[in-house]
Amino acid sequence: MQLNSDVKVLYEDNHLLVVEKPVNMLTQGDATGDADLLSVLKQYIKEKYNKPGNVYLGLVHRLDRPVGGVMVFARTSKAASRLSDQVRERIFGKVYLAVVRGKPPERGRLQHYLYKDSATNTVRCFEGPREGAKEAILEYEVLESLDAAENTGVLSLVKVNLITGRPHQIRAQFSFEGFPLYGDQKYGQEVNRPGQQLALWSTAIKLVHPTLKEDMVFKSFPPDCYPWNQFKILESLKNSADGLV
Repeated sequence: MQLNSDVKVLYEDNHLLVVEKPVNMLTQGDATGDADLLSVLKQYIKEKYNKPGNVYLGLVHRLDRPVGGVMVFARTSKAASRLSDQVRERIFGKVYLAVVRGKPPERGRLQHYLYKDSATNTVRCFEGPREGAKEAILEYEVLESLDAAENTGVLSLVKVNLITGRPHQIRAQFSFEGFPLYGDQKYGQEVNRPGQQLALWSTAIKLVHPTLKEDMVFKSFPPDCYPWNQFKILESLKNSADGLV
């Protein structure tokens, strides 16, 4: 079977399926009824391996609909359980690239408390603990800053290491600090125009293989389009042996 041309398989074995999620595709089905990655991949496995009945595919982590990049799925319940343990124990590492408006300090650690409003599907960010809010921590490094085209002011390419994995975490925390992500309509409405694509990309995932016990790294880089293609450092990162990890 040919997988949806927008979905690229990065790695596949009996326990793992690692793919590049397209931007604006749901991770999992919702009330919209739009195509979702989990269903597409289950159908792919079903047809490729002639699997009868329902296909098991474990959802280990999620990406927001506008976000593209590396995603890891578990092909067995054993793998799902062990990868979930790695997520909980912070062994499962997630590295993102983001384009933010403005120029944050060169390096930093952001620590806030996020409260999710399910009715509006947004989160509120607080500096200190709040009832119902969960701690959110990330570390970042500014890779390059420039005066962008399209009169959009200064844009910065930022590498983000997620310490926790909260909904909308990167988007909410950078916006709270005064550096909303390019194209973010939820947390940067005052500076972003409708139609601008959110510039957030899952670029690397580090894990221990659930059965082989080997360290593994999977990488993906943003598409060659604005604003990503404004940053020259991306090309050198793609050609680097170490890349972003």
